[in-house]
Amino acid sequence: MTFSEENYLKAIYHLTASSDTEVSTNAIAEMMETKASSVTDMLKKLSEKDLINYKKYQGVSLTENGRLAAKMIVRKHRLWEVFLVEKLNFTWDEVHDIAEQLEHIKSEQLINRLDDFLGNPTEDPHGDPIPDANGRIIKVEKQLLSELTENQTGVCVGVKDTSSEFLKYLDKQEIALGSRIVFLSKETFDLSVKISVDGRELSISNKIASNLFVKLV
Repeated sequence: MTFSEENYLKAIYHLTASSDTEVSTNAIAEMMETKASSVTDMLKKLSEKDLINYKKYQGVSLTENGRLAAKMIVRKHRLWEVFLVEKLNFTWDEVHDIAEQLEHIKSEQLINRLDDFLGNPTEDPHGDPIPDANGRIIKVEKQLLSELTENQTGVCVGVKDTSSEFLKYLDKQEIALGSRIVFLSKETFDLSVKISVDGRELSISNKIASNLFVKLV
């Protein structure tokens, strides 16, 4: 596959990962920041390679081959993110764009050795699961912080928004993966939330709470 084909395949994977439903050409165009006509041309190529199921004016879904190929691209991306953070001391808001370049490296042997070198991690620095060499994913039971009720406690296990701006905000508030968060109260007016993070009380907006994943403890 070309770099462009891999990017499209990964985009379709992310769009279908949460619901397993077919996605529209317009949804893919929006994610890829391109015109629908350009998407249509690419979908024809991916369909010819038996990577997607595609019929004009109907939804798009991944074939079995396509889903495995997409998982391998995601695997490379997330392993490189772990390497950049753990071994090269990048911060979690710096690694996405670099990993976007590194994910196109073709050597399966290199990626498997990288996996072993890192101790076979199951999650990237943002809490997203890393597929193993066979495409298997260990799923963690998690929910959004905004969904908790008073006095429930959770551990931060991931972020929904991986933008640099959001991650920098979390760094400023000293909220990271592994932080113990107690849900104290919610304001009925603006749905802002008062929480305790590792013993420190602070107030955050509903938008922030709706982008933090926690695992109940």
